[in-house]
Amino acid sequence: MKSSRAISLLSTAFAAAAFFYVPAENALAHSRSASGSHAGLDIPEIAHGEMAVISDYRGRIIGLASRAVDTNEPFRRVLNYAEIQYSYCLWGRMPGTVSDEQSPFNECAHAYLAATKAVLLSMREMPREAVAAGEIISAVDADMVRRSLALITCRFSGEAFNTADVVKPRWSKVPFHAASMASLTGLAALFALLVFALGRFLRPKAQSSE
Repeated sequence: MKSSRAISLLSTAFAAAAFFYVPAENALAHSRSASGSHAGLDIPEIAHGEMAVISDYRGRIIGLASRAVDTNEPFRRVLNYAEIQYSYCLWGRMPGTVSDEQSPFNECAHAYLAATKAVLLSMREMPREAVAAGEIISAVDADMVRRSLALITCRFSGEAFNTADVVKPRWSKVPFHAASMASLTGLAALFALLVFALGRFLRPKAQSSE
């Protein structure tokens, strides 16, 4: 009974820790700079207004792309970039990541959503995925019109990206963004509490075995 509770507590602690994890992929070697790296594939920019809609359909787009059969290397590289960039951006979980231009995570959200859009548009040319991709594109277009998002821009709206150039969150700006700071502080406190509770739970068991 105690061991199962300990495992449950440990799993919860690891889940909380994973929220803060920034994956050490090969792309870690590439950091965004003023000049940027252009050794990879170019990805067109995405407008701020498009982001909210593409974000809503991201699961369907990536799911379809992951099952795609008629792929090529450029497609797979952009898809891989979209997924790596998404994890660098803490899976879009920080408040205001997509909608708030002032969020330290907004630029990296532009990157993964621009790549997601590029993946979707590429699938229009794939025989087996074209119909499903076309349905998603039609739904995105309809939502854009319905929500009047087409003309909404921000300072990152004209920014193109490159698969060799990972965009990281602006961590130095987090203390000045109330929503991000509150979220990270709360999660850090939760993780510390879980670790403390797990330590207290396991301590009597360790003493009794001596």
